[in-house]
Amino acid sequence: MNLFDDAENARQRIEALRKEIAHHIYQYYVKDEPKISDGAFDSLMRELRDLETAYPQFYDVNSPTQRVGGAVGDQFSPVVHEQRMYSIDDAMNFEELDAWMDRTAEALGGLPELVCELKIDGSGIALTYDNGALVQAATRGDGTTGEDVTVNIRTIHDVPLHLHEEGMKSIVRSGALEVRGEVYMPKASFERLNQAAEREGKKVFANPRNAAAGSLRQKDASITAHRDLSTFIYAIADQSAIEASTQFDFLQWLRACGFHVNPDVRLCKTREEVHAFCEQAIERRDSLPYDIDGVVVKVNSFALQERMGYTARAPRWAIAFKFPPEEKATKLLDITVQVGRTGVLTPVAELAPVLVAGSTVARATLHNQDEVLRKDVRVGDTVIVRKAGDVIPEVLGPVLSLRPEDALPWRMPTTCPSCGSPVIREEGEVAYRCISIDCPAQAQERLVHWATRGALDIDGMGDEIVTRLVETGRVADVADYYTLDATELALLDMGRVSKSGAPIRLGETVAAKLMEQIEASKQASFARVLYGLGIRHVGKTMAEAIASAYASIEALRGASEEQLAQIEGVGPKIARSIYVFLRTPQNVDVIDRLQRYGLTMAQEQLGETAEQTLKGLTFVLTGSLVQSGMTRDEAASQLKARGAKVSGSVSSKTSYVIAGETPGSKYDKAVSLGVSVLDEQQFLELLRTGTAPLIADDGLA
Repeated sequence: MNLFDDAENARQRIEALRKEIAHHIYQYYVKDEPKISDGAFDSLMRELRDLETAYPQFYDVNSPTQRVGGAVGDQFSPVVHEQRMYSIDDAMNFEELDAWMDRTAEALGGLPELVCELKIDGSGIALTYDNGALVQAATRGDGTTGEDVTVNIRTIHDVPLHLHEEGMKSIVRSGALEVRGEVYMPKASFERLNQAAEREGKKVFANPRNAAAGSLRQKDASITAHRDLSTFIYAIADQSAIEASTQFDFLQWLRACGFHVNPDVRLCKTREEVHAFCEQAIERRDSLPYDIDGVVVKVNSFALQERMGYTARAPRWAIAFKFPPEEKATKLLDITVQVGRTGVLTPVAELAPVLVAGSTVARATLHNQDEVLRKDVRVGDTVIVRKAGDVIPEVLGPVLSLRPEDALPWRMPTTCPSCGSPVIREEGEVAYRCISIDCPAQAQERLVHWATRGALDIDGMGDEIVTRLVETGRVADVADYYTLDATELALLDMGRVSKSGAPIRLGETVAAKLMEQIEASKQASFARVLYGLGIRHVGKTMAEAIASAYASIEALRGASEEQLAQIEGVGPKIARSIYVFLRTPQNVDVIDRLQRYGLTMAQEQLGETAEQTLKGLTFVLTGSLVQSGMTRDEAASQLKARGAKVSGSVSSKTSYVIAGETPGSKYDKAVSLGVSVLDEQQFLELLRTGTAPLIADDGLA
């Protein structure tokens, strides 16, 4: 870990890490679409934990290090676990594993008997039984609250619906009993699932773990039933509920109850025995019919476990020894270039297919030209490939002794491989970009972005429909949305066939709803249009600042780089991006067409100039504004137009919290800090009068 010269730099790094980790937790646990490898995520979390230890003055109860697991989704009903489902701290090598055993021995006056179990790479589950009958199943969620998946769990054959009588005899506490484990998908089932998806032209799963998580959260339980899921159970919420006094005996009890328990368990009395089990597990991992990503080592005695206790996020009596990433050699057949939504050109390694960590790898990102040059990989090389964390393929580098004599260094093309427009590289950046808005390679991502909630909010215009509109040639850029009609949308071929073999169409109902949404999007604010255009560096907040400074597209087009740079928060780099975007011919054409189709290209003015009656006040928004129908972004714009500052978090410096229906934790924090809370009616009155209510002595307005 690198310590910083001053606390302010440390604070900035800590905040950046918290934000980045929170994003990846959402991608992994809610969307089931991880964007980085487990190894990369572990590295970020370890750096944050070390920095928070070194700089305790920046402790935050909401830091990712203080929470357990992921976020609870809203697809199923919430379920509160009997007791918290903790994470387990990781040991990334034998040195860290030995350090944990040293700490354990010191705490207990000697190394106790340990239990080694294979760490199943699946999705956490909690099963609740009452009088021996299965009554509820819940995902792990955030460790405290999960999602009810009882109907889906009942389709998994190795989950007992009733506990066996032999196990029931050892239950010493009446009432509900919660056991825990992993739902996983066997490797063979995973291969069959992905093969079927490829035949049907559907998206394949990255690995069996994601397939298990996705299958477990299906709304249609019949889909789960056909996914061939299995379980391994290995824990209990309340150890006092049964007669067993050790983890090893508890596993025998689980078997007696009829649960599927992993047979690869070993009692170990020395660290050498623990090492041997871990080494054997590494050797055997490829031959097992399911994925594992490590070994969990636990203190065997329940009494000693209780004596050691827990940290804020994990038990002190257990550690997860994580396997090193698996590496394989293969041939680099070619380096192709992909173009993303923002025009970034990314080199991609096209590989001779090779099996790595349970799935076949044929492609891997090389990130940028500098990374290609740093690794010195060339077409024709034999390269080493791994999937760090068993998720994202990575090319480590070439085997130089096997390099062909005619292998040449790779260079980024000077023109976009999709549209032929010139490629630029901004000063200080590693990325090369195509800045043409009508670039075909960028079209789909730009079209999806335009329809997102923060932009033009065309509800229902998702990836699948956009893909078909692009593939059928009906839509090429965002202005084309406004040339669609309900009839042709209803007849849109979705690229799939029914059981009778007839092509599946979008249909009149969906088409009519989409057309309503497209028409309604014409009323979106100028700031949201700017954000929807996808200008480099221009997010929602920046778009609002630009629209406030230049109230129409004509005024914005007439601004020089120097003038744009004077907008608060913009600066020369962003100014250059805006200036170039608005002078690229293809972009000008799209904007002109949007204007002809009736899109809002001017900021709505509150009179000539909104009176800055709320200057110096800071507001936080939470909950839904049902009476007005405003989004929180729109409400924030109204406040900012009157001079207020709008923050995303509550602190003692917050002037008011505006609470709509079903407010979240921000409301609770406001109450605890004594911050004044306004309901929606008071908020609307504030907008009408431009005057904030007086703050009462008790902190409530």
